[in-house]
Amino acid sequence: MIAYIDCYSGASGDMLLGALVDAGLSVPELQAALDKLGLPGLRITAQKVAKGPVQATQVNIDPGPEPQLSRHLPDIQNLIRQAGFSAQVTDHSLAIFQALGEAEAAIHGVSIEEIHFHEVGAADAIADIVGFAFGLEQIGITQLYASPLPLGTGSVKSSHGPLPLPAPATLALLAKAGAPTIPARENGIELVTPTGAAILATLATFRQPALVLQRIGYGAGRKEMPWPNVLRLWLGQQAEYPQPISSREEEGHHLVLETNIDDMNPQLYGALMERLFAAGALDVAYSPLQMKKNRPGTLVTVIARAADEAPLAQLLLRETTTLGVRAYTVRRWEAQRRMEQVETPYGQVPLKLKILEGQVIAATPEYDVCKSLADAVAVPVRDVIEAAIFAGQKRMEAQQREK
Repeated sequence: MIAYIDCYSGASGDMLLGALVDAGLSVPELQAALDKLGLPGLRITAQKVAKGPVQATQVNIDPGPEPQLSRHLPDIQNLIRQAGFSAQVTDHSLAIFQALGEAEAAIHGVSIEEIHFHEVGAADAIADIVGFAFGLEQIGITQLYASPLPLGTGSVKSSHGPLPLPAPATLALLAKAGAPTIPARENGIELVTPTGAAILATLATFRQPALVLQRIGYGAGRKEMPWPNVLRLWLGQQAEYPQPISSREEEGHHLVLETNIDDMNPQLYGALMERLFAAGALDVAYSPLQMKKNRPGTLVTVIARAADEAPLAQLLLRETTTLGVRAYTVRRWEAQRRMEQVETPYGQVPLKLKILEGQVIAATPEYDVCKSLADAVAVPVRDVIEAAIFAGQKRMEAQQREK
C-alpha cells in the first residue's frame, strides 16, 4: 500500500499520527507499542473533532508525571533500541531523530552528541515519531509521498525564547530534503513543526503519486483556523496506468535554469550553491566555458521544480553578475529512496536506499556521518564507508531470507 500526505494545513507529529488512527490504526495496539519505550504514565487517546465542516481524529498524548525533559540523542536512541520494535520501526524512528539531531547541530554549531532535544525530546514528541513509524508498519504502508508544505513568517515561542518562523530546525530539515514549499494563507502561525518536518523529510518523497484511492484518514490540528485545520492521508495501491501529464507542474516535469557567467569572483560560487539548495533547487552544477572575447567562464545549471522557478531565477539574478537566466522544461525520472540506519564498528551510519519496482538496488552511506565517525577515531573515511556498505548488504540479505 502507498500513502500520500496532503498537507493542506501544514504538518505536525500529532496531525500525522491522528491521520493514521483515522485511517484504521488501532489505539490499543499503538498504546501497547508505546509502552515498550518505558516512559512511565505515557497514555494516548483519540477522539473525533469537528474542524469547520470536516470531521477529523485528534490524538492526545499525556506524557504522565514526566516533566518536559530535554534529552541527548543517545538517550533517545537507547530508548528506541531497547524497546524491541521491528527493524523497520526501529530504523525509521532512529533515522528521524538522526535527521533532527543533524539539523539542530548545524544550527547551533555544535556536534550532534552535544545537542539537547527540548520540545522534541519530550515524551509526547517521542511518542509522535515512534507512533508514526509503528503506524506505517501496522497499516502496511510501504511508500510514503507528501504534498508541498505551507510556510509563513512571524515568530514562535520555544525553550530558546522567540524563534523566527519557520523554526530554524524545520527550515533546515526541509532544505536538506529539497522539500517543495508554498506560502501560508496567514503569517504568524506555525503550520509545519520540527517534528512534522523531520518525519516527512526523512520518510516521504515530495510528489503526488498515481494511485487507486481506497480510503482517507483525517488528522486534526490543535489550533482553530479560518479554514479546516486538518491533514489528509490518502491510502491506496500504485496505479498501473501512467499518470496524465497536462502541464510542467505535473509529476515528472521539472525546470532547468541556466546562465553563463564570465566576470564573477570565483569565491562567490560556493555561497551561491548553498543558497540555491536552500531555496529549493534539486541539483546545482558548474561547468567550464570559453566565452566571447575568449574569456573563461562558468555555466551555472540548476534543476528545480516548476513551482520554484521564480524565486530561484530571482536568486540567480540577485546573487550573481548575470543579466539573464534561461529556463526550459525537462522530464525527470526518479528512483524511490528510503533511509535506514546500520550499525558499524565505528558507530551508526544512515544508508540511502535506492529502490526500483519495490527492490533495493543500491545503498549509499551518508558521507558527512562517515567523515565525522572517521575523524573521531582517526581512521580513513573509506574504512567507515566500506563498513557501512557491508552492514547494509548483511541487512538486505537478512530481509530477503525473512521473505
